[in-house]
Formats: sequence, structure tokens, C-alpha cells
Amino acid sequence: MTPLFSLNAVSVNFGSVQALSACTLRIAAGDRLALVGANGSGKSTLLRTLHGLIKPDQGDFQVDAHARQAMLFQRPYMLRASVLHNVALGLWLNSVPWKLAKAQALQALERVGLADLAGRHAKALSGGQQQRVALARAWALKAQVLLLDEPTSSLDPAAKREVERLMAEFADDGMTLIFSSHNLGQVKRLASRVVYLEHGRLVADVPNPAFFNGPLPAAAANFLKGELG
Repeated sequence: MTPLFSLNAVSVNFGSVQALSACTLRIAAGDRLALVGANGSGKSTLLRTLHGLIKPDQGDFQVDAHARQAMLFQRPYMLRASVLHNVALGLWLNSVPWKLAKAQALQALERVGLADLAGRHAKALSGGQQQRVALARAWALKAQVLLLDEPTSSLDPAAKREVERLMAEFADDGMTLIFSSHNLGQVKRLASRVVYLEHGRLVADVPNPAFFNGPLPAAAANFLKGELG
């Protein structure tokens, strides 16, 4: 099967800083891939490279151009408009007539449990609610690949559970998940595969059970021990 993403010795530099160093990675449809590592390890850079926001300086990067992608950031951008219009605009920009776009946006808000807030100003929502609006936008656009950069790091426990539940349900419906997280409990619950990055290098790429039960390369094992210890 042709992978959705194929990276071969991909490097990304920001001036004198090498954010990714010779990363080789294959991601297939249906993967639930978690990116872990300390701050500055390259997780966000890798996500942005996969999404096409950053162009590699070296190496070969191939992506399935037919796979629809959506990306969620730690703090999703909300327009100065209603919740409904925040979701409908993406559909309208994809050539859906405005009346139909609003109807489909309402369905998406129902999917994430926010239909009752459709008329509220989006910037007045809590952080967890804004993340659910962002998930509704991805669902409305029928994204096949969902990339998430620390999607629950600033949320309270209840909001984290809601976002995690939706991520799991989307994955169960066939969406490919690629997410970064410092929450190893979340990684254990949601990921089928874990990639550990350190100083821009891909150190480990293993199934979920192997990451938490070993053996791992020393750098990854020390990180896991420190985070769980």
C-alpha cells in the first residue's frame, strides 16, 4: 500500500538551528501516530512539514495529494464571528453554497456536541470548546488525515476527555491521526504507534506496547523513565 506520507532523510533548518535531522518515516492510512519528546525535539516542525507548512531543506518528501488534511494547533484560530460561521466558512471556501454550508456546519457542531452554541461568538468559548469547534471544522471538511499539535495541553481534565473522545471516535471512523503530546497517558490511550524525537532526530518508531514496555534505545528509555518517574 502506498503510504500517505513518505520522508526519506528529511532535514529542516531554521538559520543555524537544525530542527529536523535526516528523518525517515512512513505513515499509512489508518495510523494513530503519536509524536513524543522534550520541548525543542522537533515534534511541531515535523507536523508542520507533513502538513506542507514547512518545506524541507534536504531529503525527499512525498505526500498523497488526494488525502484531505486538517491541522489543529494548541490554540485554534477563531474568527470574530459566530461558532456556526467559523465552521461554515471553510465549507464555503471549498465551493459549498452558503446556505448548504451553514446546514452542514450545524451537523458538524452536533457531531462534537456544540450545536446549542452555534450562535455564540466563537472567541467567547472556553479553550476546550474552541478545540471542539476546530474538530468540527475538520469533520465538516471530511478530512482523512488529522494532525494535532498538543491539542489538550492547556485544557482542564473534563475538556481533555472530550477532545480525546472525539479524536478516538474520528480514528474509529477511519481518520488517520498524527498528534504530538507530552501527556503519556493520552499517548497510551490513543496511539497505535509512537515516534520519539530528540534534537530533531527520529530515535524510535515503535508500536504502542513496545514504547511503554520496551526495550527502547537508551535516549527514548531515559525520556520515558523521566516522564513516568
